[in-house]
Amino acid sequence: MNRSEQLPKLQNTEKWDVIIIGGGASGLGTAVDAASRGYKTVLFEAVDFAKGTSSRSTKLVHGGVRYLAQGDVHLVREALKERGLLAQNANHLVKNQSFVIPNYHWFSGYFYTIGLKIYDLLSGCLSLGSSKYLSKKKTIELLPNVEENGLVNGVIYHDGQFDDSRLAINLAQTAVENGACILNYTKVVNLLKDDKNQLIGIQVQDQESGIKYDIKGSAIINATGVFTNAIMKLNDNVYKKYIVPSQGIHLVFDKSFLPGENALMIPKTKDGRVLFAVPWHNRVVVGTTDTLIKKQSLEPIALESEIQFVLETAQRFLTKKPTRADVLSVFAGLRPLAAPKEEGKSTKEVSRSHKIIVSETGLITITGGKWTTYRKMAEEIIDKAILKGKLPKKECGTEHLSIHGNTPTTSFDRENHLYIYGSDIPKIIELQEREPELQERLHPNYEFTMAEVVWAIRYEMARTVDDILARRVRLLFLDARAAIEVSEKTARTIAKELGHNEAWINTEIANFKQIAKGFLLSEFQQIANSADFEDLSA
Repeated sequence: MNRSEQLPKLQNTEKWDVIIIGGGASGLGTAVDAASRGYKTVLFEAVDFAKGTSSRSTKLVHGGVRYLAQGDVHLVREALKERGLLAQNANHLVKNQSFVIPNYHWFSGYFYTIGLKIYDLLSGCLSLGSSKYLSKKKTIELLPNVEENGLVNGVIYHDGQFDDSRLAINLAQTAVENGACILNYTKVVNLLKDDKNQLIGIQVQDQESGIKYDIKGSAIINATGVFTNAIMKLNDNVYKKYIVPSQGIHLVFDKSFLPGENALMIPKTKDGRVLFAVPWHNRVVVGTTDTLIKKQSLEPIALESEIQFVLETAQRFLTKKPTRADVLSVFAGLRPLAAPKEEGKSTKEVSRSHKIIVSETGLITITGGKWTTYRKMAEEIIDKAILKGKLPKKECGTEHLSIHGNTPTTSFDRENHLYIYGSDIPKIIELQEREPELQERLHPNYEFTMAEVVWAIRYEMARTVDDILARRVRLLFLDARAAIEVSEKTARTIAKELGHNEAWINTEIANFKQIAKGFLLSEFQQIANSADFEDLSA
């Protein structure tokens, strides 16, 4: 997956079958679906793959226990099926994660056990394990740091856990392997229409060279997530709000706050959301919040009230109390929720499921949804394009399509940090042997090596320090200070590989440090105006 090999395809292809705008979960999934059906497919991402929402999730592949409590059985059944398929198709990234719910009321143990047994039944033959009622003693054994005061019992259940932006990169690679053209840092600047106001293509600009290209195509898909409204402004004569972004934040702590392999799940917090504390890359990710916002951003900033909420909730349920000083990284993400049909509707009624909208111009837009159901959403998008006469009929083949990196017969040693590369592990080891200097650690406190940095540049289309440290090796999400410390080393490696000069290096380091500030709690500044936020519990 090399950018310089992908770019010439724009000039060598007169007309595409499928043009996709947006390189997050929905867009990349759609590219894999379309290309695997045999359609000539091109995808454009304005920044980097999964730069927005798709790298900032709670790292769960799940059916949605909360939606079951709300009675949305269809949504849960669909998500549980997709969870099972993803565990098969990307086994290097998706693992079976056990979750423990500590209960402080005797009735809760029975209530959640019954509910989670239904959850198990809905997953059918793709179940990851059986839910069980736990005694107080067993709950403490499985969650050594749980608050024991008032604890009555517990429940254990199983869901999936994954690395979101790594899956995005693997989807991009899978799409390329199936014949798609995939490009990051290529922004859509205009929509091309004929004299009947029907879309016939798009105009894109290469963000690196400044060159513009007119791209003609049959089916044009808008999969831009929280930036959907911006594309719709180019498309519609009358502006309408199609999505409402909701912000969720996560705090990252040392593993000592949740020793062992089990995740903690609090089914009901004071804002009505579920709170998770999940082991991830030898750290613990705690979140999330739910705050509707009025302005979307590529670098959303956590509100002080959100940080306090997550800290206070975690402190209530853990004996070793996490404090601000313990936060290694804080990241905020925006969910592109499908807007309610009527203005002024309660935010509680904003849909968490996805919607496909076909505009009068022929633009097909996907809104809402979540990582777990990305494959099903992509299938529905391409099926919709076929139904609308944009494409000749071809059957979807992604249900059992192996994603790049997947090795179905291999049981991964997840103690080895390279496990996320799956079938590419031998190639990275070979790279280290061929160029011994690449065996050096990126940071002395972390196992990432310089070989992974070079691999990301040569084979995963990484172009910036942020691409590498945020979405290829994930260091920014795990430890923001450590990421800042290695930013110069990373920038110099990119410059050497891609032929950039000293001025580029200095600018790149400054750009990354500005981004990293938003992940640092001690240097956290209230950049976001509170007037741009709305408490979702209101």
